[in-house]
Order: sequence, then C-alpha cells, then structure tokens
Amino acid sequence: MSPRTMFESELTQLRENLKQMCFHVEAVYDRLFAALENGDEEGVLAILEQDSATREMEKRVEAECLALITRQQPMAKDLRVVSASLKVVTDIQRVGVHVTDMAELILRLRLQELSGFSGNLPGMVRATQHLLHSAIEAFLHRSTEAARTVIEGDDEVDDLFNLVKNDLVELLKKDAAEVDDCIDVLMLAKYLEKIGDHAVNVGEWEIFQETGNMRETRIL
Repeated sequence: MSPRTMFESELTQLRENLKQMCFHVEAVYDRLFAALENGDEEGVLAILEQDSATREMEKRVEAECLALITRQQPMAKDLRVVSASLKVVTDIQRVGVHVTDMAELILRLRLQELSGFSGNLPGMVRATQHLLHSAIEAFLHRSTEAARTVIEGDDEVDDLFNLVKNDLVELLKKDAAEVDDCIDVLMLAKYLEKIGDHAVNVGEWEIFQETGNMRETRIL
C-alpha cells in the first residue's frame, strides 16, 4: 500500500470515528429532552452515564489526528482537514458535557416542564438542537455555505436566551419562592447558549478546512 493510499485510508477512518462521536452526542441531546417531555426520570438518569463513552470517543479521534500529523506529515489541505477534526472533537465533547450538566439540572428541577418557567425555553431547546445538527452536517458534508448559515443562526439562540432571562426575572417578581428553581433554569438556558456557541465553532472549522481561513483571517 502506497503512503498516499495509507493516508487516505486512515483519514477516512478518522472521519468515520468523528462522525460516530458527533451522532452519539447529538442523539444524547435528543434523548435528554425527549425524556423530559415524557417525564421519564430513568431516561434522564441514563444520560449521566454517557459522559465516559463520549470521552473515550474523543480520545480515539484525538489519537488518530495526532498519529496522522506525526506519521504522515500532511501538507496544505490535508493538514487543514486533520487540524479541523482535532478542533471539532473538542467542541463536540464540550457539548456532551453540557448535556450531562443539563441532565443534572433537570433532575434537580424534578422534571418540571420548562414552559412553566418560560414560554421561550422550548423554542430555545429546538433552535439549539437544529443549530447543532446543522453544524455537524455542514462539517461532515464539507459545505461552507451551510456552515455560514449555522454561524448566522446563532443570533436566534442568543435572542431566545435573553428572552428566557427576562421571563425568569418577571417570574421572580411574582413569586420569590421560585428563586432556586429559576437559577437552575437560567443555568440550563446558559448551557443551551453555550452549545450554540460550540455549533458555531464547528461551522467555523468547516470553513477553515476548506479555505484555510478562520474568521476572515488566513491561518493555513
């Protein structure tokens, strides 16, 4: 097997493992809010066990990226692909951590419906879910156009976060006894906002792997 053929084979395996990790984390996000909607406490508890699996996937992809860089010494576009994958795996792992954090908050909130705290929260959950899915698809299918749409779409998540925050302030004005739960809900909304930020990062790394530019600055 020629060095180029070996490199392409290893790169294909890397992208397959990264895809599996992305799909895994996305599925965990979906299962968390499905469990909340169904009042399934066991389903929420199961999310807490997913963190170790995500970390193992992260380590595998990182090892493959570093092996490709050190053994194959890729140049130009190939190096961008490997470098972008190494960055994306970190963002996806952080998304997984945030999902676990949200599961803990949902348990602490006794699986209360989020709409009871803010009518904007279910919409924020869906908007963040869509943004994450779109970012993953953009990176895996190598679409800079889709990646730019993801970056623009983060404004919706940010706007919804501000609306949720305002709703919680109004709720506390009416019933100060809700303060602990409102703080937990605000933290949950903040995690959703952070997931949106990670989705934007994935979109930006897609643009980088195609162009070598990161936020309009030439890097590689």
